[in-house]
Amino acid sequence: MRVGIIGAGIGGLATAVGLQRAGVPVTVFERRDGAGDAGSGISLFGNGLAALDALGLGPAAREIGAVPGGIGPDTPAGQRRPDGRWLTRLPHSVQQTVAVVHRADLQRILLDALAPGTVHTGRPAQSVSVDGRTVDLAGGPETFDVVVAADGIGSRMRRDWPGDPGIRSAGYRAWRGVSAQPVDVTAGIGETVGRGLRFGIAPLADGRVYWFAVVSEPAGQPTGQPAGQPALDGPGPVLAAFGGWHRPIRDIVAATPPEAIRSLPIEELAGRLPTYRRGRCVLLGDAAHAMTPNLGQGGNQALEDAATLVALLTDPTIDGRDGRIDAAVAEYDRRRRPRTQRIARQAALLGRVLQARGPLTAWARDAALRFTPPAVAARGALAVQRWRPPAG
Repeated sequence: MRVGIIGAGIGGLATAVGLQRAGVPVTVFERRDGAGDAGSGISLFGNGLAALDALGLGPAAREIGAVPGGIGPDTPAGQRRPDGRWLTRLPHSVQQTVAVVHRADLQRILLDALAPGTVHTGRPAQSVSVDGRTVDLAGGPETFDVVVAADGIGSRMRRDWPGDPGIRSAGYRAWRGVSAQPVDVTAGIGETVGRGLRFGIAPLADGRVYWFAVVSEPAGQPTGQPAGQPALDGPGPVLAAFGGWHRPIRDIVAATPPEAIRSLPIEELAGRLPTYRRGRCVLLGDAAHAMTPNLGQGGNQALEDAATLVALLTDPTIDGRDGRIDAAVAEYDRRRRPRTQRIARQAALLGRVLQARGPLTAWARDAALRFTPPAVAARGALAVQRWRPPAG
């Protein structure tokens, strides 16, 4: 079996690592000249870490995502008001289920785990044949036994998919950044919510802070706006919206290199795909189920996809009328589509609640957060993390 993977993001590289370690020849094609990732953070929850464990990468991910010594059980986590008063706090046991890592560090772990020459950069893919085996690539077509399309929310492969819903604006815009040096966040981590505004604080292992700022936009904004618009980048728009909020928000933004603060519209799939499989081509990660980041599950679901697909493709007990490989990719679709589409719906709903702009809706949101028992909030936070990789 020979596998071609389109896209050198987290999901594509994780799939390549798992297959290669199982002895499957893999080639990864990346349209960019380099396979680097954005300079922001990603929260690896229990399910994402379980997927990395199944791929043999769990210890390395936990090492770069260890909580720094200054953040312990006395550091509160949860959701606050702009003045710093707490709406809800999560038990420390919930904090222990997440490892916040820099995307570049996770990308490095994945790339280092691959054999030299696995990733071919500067080779964009234009289309895949109906049987899902031949990819039209810059430099000429190539044929594989399985093709994995992990080429992101704007997937070129998905555009030819039956029932592709396209993408739409979620109604808000985000800025993300990582401070250049440690910032004291022992007063609290998590999210702060206002009327149509949200700011998140998540410490990295070395004391630097990954942060995000979210601002609601008018409905119907056009999708596909290029990230990095000069008028929207940098600390100016962030401080204009959040500069008067509680400490250390202003300190965190000030500690971030201005050129590293980029704005982008938050987008999602405009509907549910009827299938993640077309012949022997499967969609993976954002190409299959691009969701809003409100549950922090985009990257974690891509890792689940990767671990599931690797286990199924390398499981010799799987068989079907059309052959083992066809049965494996059909089973991948059966397992992954319901879970990922359900989580995408939950993330979209949560985003509408957290981005409430009206005085009454924002008041109702804050009241609901304030009167939710911590144990109930913890169960909700942990529910989405319940996942086990298939035995392979």
